Amino acid sequence: MKGKNIIITGASSGIGYELLKQLRKDNKIFAVARNIEKIEESDNVRAFSCDVSKAENIDRLFEEAFKFLGNIDVFFANAGFAYYEKIENPDWEHNLKIFETNVLSVFYSLQKLKQIKGGKEFTFVITASAMSYLAVPGYSLYASTKFALKGYADAYRHELENGQNLCLVYPVATLTEFFNTAHASEIPWPRQTASTVAKKIIKSVSGGKKNIYPCFFFRVGLLLNKVFPVFKLYHFIEGKKYRRKIENKLKLSAI
Repeated sequence: MKGKNIIITGASSGIGYELLKQLRKDNKIFAVARNIEKIEESDNVRAFSCDVSKAENIDRLFEEAFKFLGNIDVFFANAGFAYYEKIENPDWEHNLKIFETNVLSVFYSLQKLKQIKGGKEFTFVITASAMSYLAVPGYSLYASTKFALKGYADAYRHELENGQNLCLVYPVATLTEFFNTAHASEIPWPRQTASTVAKKIIKSVSGGKKNIYPCFFFRVGLLLNKVFPVFKLYHFIEGKKYRRKIENKLKLSAI
């Protein structure tokens, strides 16, 4: 991937930051994040502070990106976050907040890029998750956002023109600050580094793949699950661990 005009959201940490590091030498990049202090600007990298959960902010993102890039070849929709929690009370704003960032911002950005590009070629890459297939206990809302991304992409691909590529990435647990931000007590298995995931994303996108599975074990698990319910077993084990954590937490709070 060389000589491309690229937008990366969530570019200040995790997978987005690794994509920026690995692509910045040979491409022109508009790096988007809420906090941009970590992003080092140069002649071919511009940092842009933006909360992508609002439509008007994404409109401005595209305006500023075109000023800097002149054109958009690749858009990495990578921004997102998770809650690790036990849902006890109905909370509309809590639900809406994660869907605005993880889902609606992605839908809107893709629709916006399609409108701007018309019938011209582009590549739009969505960081989904292994949880698009397998919802892990404690991540009800996060998993639901990733299921939504997969469902939308599966249908929306049929609305795109030839040369307009919509790619979904399904990483497993990635060793970043993501889980600390979600207030998770431990990281699920299997795990990968953000550097490894970014490298596999770039290679797969360059090769024209539409569905990208950075973890070999998860890909094998998807195939095995068609003949043997390995996901059901994994879900059962994770469910027991989650309930045990909740019980221990309740006991500690009662002391």
